[in-house]
Amino acid sequence: MNNIMNFRYGFTQADQMEADRYIKQERIQEELIPARITQVHRERYQIASEYGESGAKLKGSVFYNDEGVVTYPAVGDFVLIRYNPQGDSIIYTVLPRRSYFSRLDPATRQTEQIVATNFDYVFIMVSLNHNFSTGRIERYVTAAWQSGATPVIVLTKADLVDDAWKYIGQACLVAPGVDVVAISTLKEEGLEDLKRYVTNGKTIVFLGSSGIGKSTLVNALAGKEIMNTNGIREEDSKGYHTTTHRQMIELDNGALIIDTPGMRELGLWDVSEGLKESFGDVEELVEQCRFNNCTHGNEPGCAIREAIENGILPAHRYKSYVKLQRESKMREQKEALKQSRIDRSRRK
Repeated sequence: MNNIMNFRYGFTQADQMEADRYIKQERIQEELIPARITQVHRERYQIASEYGESGAKLKGSVFYNDEGVVTYPAVGDFVLIRYNPQGDSIIYTVLPRRSYFSRLDPATRQTEQIVATNFDYVFIMVSLNHNFSTGRIERYVTAAWQSGATPVIVLTKADLVDDAWKYIGQACLVAPGVDVVAISTLKEEGLEDLKRYVTNGKTIVFLGSSGIGKSTLVNALAGKEIMNTNGIREEDSKGYHTTTHRQMIELDNGALIIDTPGMRELGLWDVSEGLKESFGDVEELVEQCRFNNCTHGNEPGCAIREAIENGILPAHRYKSYVKLQRESKMREQKEALKQSRIDRSRRK
């Protein structure tokens, strides 16, 4: 294998060890090098390797067989390729993911859609206009904690409000322990607070609705125009889709940004661990209830009801927890039913 210093894009010694393990286990005789997926276009991929940007496609005998479940590349994935200087390189495998962000596929409403992988921070971007919603923040933070990375709430367009601290306080209440940064790219305020995350070798994924300023922030952090930008409709703060597909951008300082199209909805997939992180205060109270099967209604010794009555736990926060928990359990039940059907079909 080539020395990892020849390949940037966040590739680490741990990734190198996984690559060596795969080559040894599969007894690969060809020379494979690491690359990172920067864009996905149907069955063709854009990659970055030590040779720069190029195209790639999957190795058919590995990815198109009936031997079992295969992990297909997503933006951010590290892969091993056989480099082809005259055309598309060949992708042999996807290396284990350190983190990944997924959601319920809005098209099928049945399957998991991988949005991005192998990132260190999730910038949850919410504009200080009609787009601001504490419920949306709770939903994104839950999914972000589930991903395995660290969420950071970025309140954009702070120049539109007189008191950004009011919104910072609201965000802190629904996302305890998560850093909240209010920025204005127009006035160049708050950007220095974000730059401590945007450093060499670190990968950040941008998530949020359309028109909240994701592309504008990419340009501000890069210090130059590398992304097209559009405005929003003033009457409802609805944005236009500037980013049409997920893509990875390398900044001059070696930081990497995964920009994603605006999400009209975030259907949760598996967020069992994310709920424990984002609603740790609620789950701690649940454990204090007198009865293990407490419904948090009229049972004596209910810590949840007592905390709400005493003003310790906001009622709306508990309602958000119940809503997300119910949504997660319904998804788990559907997935279990689907797997049961698959198992029965295989036995037949």
